[in-house]
Amino acid sequence: MYREVTVLSVERAAREVEEILATRAYDRLRDVVTEDFVDHGAPPGASTGADGYVATLRFVGEQLGIAYQVVGVIASGDDAVVHTIARGSYTAPLLGIPATGRPFAVPAMHWYRARGDRLAEHWGVIDQLGMLTQAGALPLT
Repeated sequence: MYREVTVLSVERAAREVEEILATRAYDRLRDVVTEDFVDHGAPPGASTGADGYVATLRFVGEQLGIAYQVVGVIASGDDAVVHTIARGSYTAPLLGIPATGRPFAVPAMHWYRARGDRLAEHWGVIDQLGMLTQAGALPLT
């Protein structure tokens, strides 16, 4: 059974996702998200639920080398918004564009909704244009 949502618990869970990505301890996500977790920003064809989120973050961490620096968190009720800087290297093809191996650092926002003491939903926005431009995958003109 899920415990009651508190602002502190949803903020703590959201920060824990960023820590899991930084430490590459992806299986710990199953302790933070609900089994029926919905990632509204998952790539097309991605698996759903907790296993799908583990697979998505594993790709983000292992293929793109992304780590998030938390800039700030705003939590209210069962929602937490995390402002981050995503740092990584463009070492895997993305959106049909070949990898360049160059680094990038771009802003990203993550909105989490909790159910009980676990995260149940995620909406994420990352500056993909900035990432591809910095990584040299797109021309500046």
